[in-house]
Order: sequence, then C-alpha cells, then structure tokens
Amino acid sequence: MSNIINLPWLARNLEVTQSTDPTLIGVTGMVQDETRRTITVQTERGTKTLAKDTIRFKIDDVEIDGSKVGQRPEERVGKRYRRN
Repeated sequence: MSNIINLPWLARNLEVTQSTDPTLIGVTGMVQDETRRTITVQTERGTKTLAKDTIRFKIDDVEIDGSKVGQRPEERVGKRYRRN
C-alpha cells in the first residue's frame, strides 16, 4: 500500500470524516488545490475550501488527520511521518 500522505493529492477524491464544524462531515469531492493550511475541494454543490487543522479526511481509503499535514504540498511530499 502506498503512503498517500507523501503523494500529491490534486485530482484525488476526498471525504471529510470528522470536523469541528459538523456541517463539513460527509463533504466529498475532488481536490482542486492545496495550500499550507487549506484544501480546496470541488463538490457537487460547488467549491469548498476546508481548513486542514479542523478536519480528518479520507483519500484512497486512508484516513488523514489534517492537523498533522499543515505544510505546503511540496514540503509534505518529501517528509517522513510517524505511524499512529
């Protein structure tokens, strides 16, 4: 299994599984952009920008804690992460 955290997320499907904002739980869509603190997702109802530090999400059936990936995508791709 590949480590999705170290791969680019653009054009991958994302699903929010937990959030401090209950209205975001269940949001699904394709990743359009990623910055240090946000992920922009194209949903059926339009574009949503999500704060990484307030969500847990799934990409390719791997759950990711957004607060642990708070860096730019180019920095995240080469970084080593501890397994929980």
